[in-house]
Amino acid sequence: MLPTFVTVIKINTMDSRTKAILAHFTFIGWIIVLLMNTPEKDEMASFYLRQTLMLHVVFAITSWIPVLGWLVSIVCIAFWILSLLYAAKGEKKLIPFGEHFQQWFAAF
Repeated sequence: MLPTFVTVIKINTMDSRTKAILAHFTFIGWIIVLLMNTPEKDEMASFYLRQTLMLHVVFAITSWIPVLGWLVSIVCIAFWILSLLYAAKGEKKLIPFGEHFQQWFAAF
């Protein structure tokens, strides 16, 4: 009897930079990267998961508050763009207040 060979297809084929970029695009993209990052932690993906979680949450909450919330949302969008540019370059750089996000969400 001949041995059976099974081809294993690796589902998690995204590189670190792609995961970091995807984490920026909507909360659904963030969840996808979280699920992909769970079996084996990718340092860069984890870094941007922590950084973008607070941006998504703050933007979702403050965008509904008139005037002051809109100003905070504009700042949040600027930080989001800055973070996205760093992720696209493949660099792990903190946005302003990013060190707090890294500490608060260390579990990710």
